[in-house]
Parts: sequence; C-alpha cells; structure tokens
Amino acid sequence: MKPVRKIPLVLSLIVVAGMGLASKWYAGPARNWVRDSLAGVWYVVFWCLLVFLISKKQRPWGICLVVCLATCCLEFLQLWQPPFLQYLRGFFLGRTLLGTSFSWWDFPYYIAGGCIGWLWLKGLQKGRAGRAGRPG
Repeated sequence: MKPVRKIPLVLSLIVVAGMGLASKWYAGPARNWVRDSLAGVWYVVFWCLLVFLISKKQRPWGICLVVCLATCCLEFLQLWQPPFLQYLRGFFLGRTLLGTSFSWWDFPYYIAGGCIGWLWLKGLQKGRAGRAGRPG
C-alpha cells in the first residue's frame, strides 16, 4: 500500500466532478447518450476517488469493486418508487445521486467507470511512488 498525496487526489476529484456535471448539462451531438450513459462513468470514477480520499486502506481494486457494486445497487433501487424517494428525485441533486429510472444498459458504463477509476487510482499511487525518493 503506497501513500498518495492529497493535492493530486483533490484536483482529480474537482476535474471528475466538473466532467460529470458538464455531461449532465451537455447539449451537443449525442446529448442523450452523454447525459444518460457517459455521465454514469464519471459518477463511478468520482465515488472511487472520494472513497480513496477518505479511506485508510488504499486498495484501488477493492474500492472500485465496492463502488461498482454500490452503484449497481442504486440502479436497482430505481425500481423502487416510494413517495420519499420520488420527492428526493424531484431535485437535481437527488436525481444525480439516486437516478430516476432503471436501465440494464447503465451497468456496462458503471463497470467502465470502475475500471477507469481503478486505473486513475493506480496512476495516483504511482505518481506518489515516483516522487517518494525525490526531495521537495
């Protein structure tokens, strides 16, 4: 387990959050695909980075697996439509975090996000390991 500097990790979170929000508001070609599917990739990558930031055990494969499974559970939760969840989904943040409608087609994007998240976390670890022997 290699330590990771916080600055590159926080910058990564900011970039990924920006990409995720930009994809939700995207209005160009293939906008439905970008908003509904590609945004799911950024969603998973964001949560992988956030869990990595707050986790004491920095094992990228474990973090990405748990985030992927949690995201898949949230997808199934969209089949459940009680009033309190519908109320939460009525707000942008609720729709963004919980989703609104179940689709089997979302799962490949969650898996892709988990794989990208794993590569990203490994890159952050390598970047730190490469600087560990150098001063400053």
